[in-house]
Order: sequence, then C-alpha cells, then structure tokens
Amino acid sequence: MQWQRLLSRKRLGSSQKPSEITARTDFQRDFDRVVFSSAFRRMQDKTQIFPLTKIDYVRTRLTHSLESSSVGRSLGTLVGEQIIARHRLVASEASDFGDICAAACLAHDIGNPPFGHSGEDAIRLWAETSAYGSQRVGVLRDSQREDFLNFEGNAQGFRVLTRLQNRDNPGGLQLTAATLAAFTKYPRESCIGSGRFDGVSAKKPGFTAEDREHFEMVAQSVGLIRRDPMLGIWYRHPLAFLVEAADDICYRVIDIEDGYRVGHLSFESALDLYLSVLNQPDKLKQRLNGIIGDKEKIEFLRAKVINQTIIECKACFLDNEADILAGRFDQPLMSHIPHQQEMNQLIEVAREKLYCAREVVEIETAGFQVISELLERFVRVLDDVAVRGERASPRSLMMIRLIPEQFIGLGRRPVADDYARLLKLTDFVAGMTDSYAVSLYKKVTGISLPGG
Repeated sequence: MQWQRLLSRKRLGSSQKPSEITARTDFQRDFDRVVFSSAFRRMQDKTQIFPLTKIDYVRTRLTHSLESSSVGRSLGTLVGEQIIARHRLVASEASDFGDICAAACLAHDIGNPPFGHSGEDAIRLWAETSAYGSQRVGVLRDSQREDFLNFEGNAQGFRVLTRLQNRDNPGGLQLTAATLAAFTKYPRESCIGSGRFDGVSAKKPGFTAEDREHFEMVAQSVGLIRRDPMLGIWYRHPLAFLVEAADDICYRVIDIEDGYRVGHLSFESALDLYLSVLNQPDKLKQRLNGIIGDKEKIEFLRAKVINQTIIECKACFLDNEADILAGRFDQPLMSHIPHQQEMNQLIEVAREKLYCAREVVEIETAGFQVISELLERFVRVLDDVAVRGERASPRSLMMIRLIPEQFIGLGRRPVADDYARLLKLTDFVAGMTDSYAVSLYKKVTGISLPGG
C-alpha cells in the first residue's frame, strides 16, 4: 500500500473534485459531517458501561467517542509527522493523518445498537433462536444470512455513514475514502469461511452484503490489499490500527475512572492500576502530594496513562510500518507495547468489577427482552403487509405506522426482497437510543399506555 493513495480525498458517491480550500480540509469536513449527523447525537443516550444511568459524570457512547477522537487526533498527528519525513510526502500535512483518525474515531461506535455490546448479542440471539425471526433468517444464504446471525455494530456503522445518514445522497454522508477505510477496522464481509483467514482484521464483519459494493469502491480508492479474489476481504488501512488503538486506550483507561466515580473501585485500587502502567511511579506519587482531592488525583493519573500509551502505540506503529503497508502485520498495536500486561490488567479488572455490576447486568438482561420483542413483533408486521398489502391484519396495518418510512420502503410499502426488508428492520432497531427502545417496547406490549 502507498501512502499517497491511502490518503485519498475522493468522496464515496460524489463526482466532485476534492476541495482546494486549505483552511478547512476534506478530512476536517468529514469530522464536521459526523458531528452534525443525527446518528451521532443519538449516542448521548446509548450505553458505554452503565445503561440508563442517572449519574451525569458517567460516560455515554457520545462522550467516549469524543474522547477517542481526541486521542486519535494526537496519535495520528504524531505518526503523520514521522511518515511524512520518512517518505518525503509532498502536499501532505501531519494534521491530515490526525484529522482522518479523529473523524474515524468519532464515528467508530455510531452503528452500535441500544444497550451496548449486549444489544449486538440480543440481535444475534434473536436471529438464531426466536420463533419467527430464526425462520426468516434461515431462508437466507451466505453473507446475507450471516449479517444477522453475526450482527456487528461496526458493519452497521458503515451502513450509517454510507447509506442511512443523508439517505437521498449516493454514499450517504459522502465521506472521503481515507476516512471510511480508516473507520473500517474489519474490512471483510460476514461469510468468509470459518478459520480461513487469520489476523485481527478478519476477526469480525465490517460491512453487510448490501454494502459490499460500497466498500469495494473505498478499497479501490485507497489501494487496500485484497486477501481473496472472490470473497470480500482486505487487509486494513494502516490508520485503522491507530483508530483501534485510540478506542482501546480510552475504554481501558477511562472505564477505571468511571468505575471509581460510581463506587465500584476504591481510590487505592484505581491509583495502583494507573501507577502500574506509568514510568517513574515514585516520582508521580510525589506529584500527587500537591493535589488535594482524590478525584483530581485520579484524573491526573488518567491523563498521564493516556499520554504514555499514545507514545508507546506511536512507536509500535512506526517500528512495524513496512509490515503494515505490506499486510504482514495484522495485530492490535496494544498487544505489542511495553506496558501490554499492565494495560490488559485494566480491562481484566473492569470485566470483574464493572461489566458484571448488578445494575449493568439487570438492565442489559432486560435489553435482550426489549430488542428481541421489538424485532419479533415488527418483522411479522412487515412480512404481513409485504405479502398481503391492504388485506393484512388490522393490527399489522396499524403497527406499521410506528416504523418510519425510510425503514419500510417508498410509499410505506415494505420492500419485496426478504433480505432487504429484514435489513431495514435491524436498521430501525439498531438506530434506537436506550430510552426510546424501552419506551417503544412498553407501548407495543401494552405495559405503558399514553396518558396512563
């Protein structure tokens, strides 16, 4: 892969030439388009760790994405300075690398369904085991079937950016190929054969069968290396490693801070975890003596850990740059940094103390019921109206009005294709906020009635 091509400013779905205005670059425009999208705003009511929390301080998907974007910009800019010097790149700025990473990081969770990763599990479980939905998914084949059995928020995010937002535009938000490629941590379709391909880039699906053509355009624009002549699978865009690292840094480090703030981790535990990652911990302890509050001490160390991990990830990327460009390096940067074990300990503690906290488990368990019930009820409605039209049951003709037209079809007539109809339904449910999903569930099940 070649850097000049990897930094392609060509926009998906647009024939316009890249902007010549340097005061606001194409990659900065990508960032702004994501910020002003409705899907981005909805992340303020989507789970990071603690669902439907009443504590203002705790992060949501929105604040996590903003923080990841900040880390991604720093990491990308630091790497960009060295890459430009190494390869004598003409007309490239270090800020371009940073802006691509910032925009991709900003959008990295934009396709996540309600209730965090348990929402993804709920959709997969519904597709595999539900009374009606499993039959509907069962008639599909290959990647169309696996899109539901192996539902993935990353693939849904690619749909949001390229199809669902600004849906009247070819290419959706019409982001640059560089940003879309850096966003796609898993550049593969959902059905590639179990165990055929190794490496982190083959771990999960990154786009649906319907969106494969869109990703092929992106891959062609930036010059990704294809891993199979027939299947839709490529090696990652190099900057996707930085996007992944920024996300990893943020959720590992910041989840510990959130855990401390809500009382699931003691001050001493959080302090020890952070100090274990840092160089010269004794010197830092002396600095802490000048900080009065425990909260402020944790915030100080959190910033120090993020900064040090950025430096270590930058060095890892630059050390492996040649292998990354050739597709020979396909592992998370975090698995090769000097403090890998200490950073792994942060996530292990979070799994033990935070992700299994009672209030988290209770709501995520309820989330399985909410998402499954919404999918099961609405797929029956859509199929009934698709097959019988105006002769569908009165219940179906009424309930379909609860679904926005863009998730049904033109004129509110469900699309004829079974796969496309089911995909539109998962678009609808995956785009819901936590609160809206709960509210709609209560209404369709009769638990809560307007005015009741």
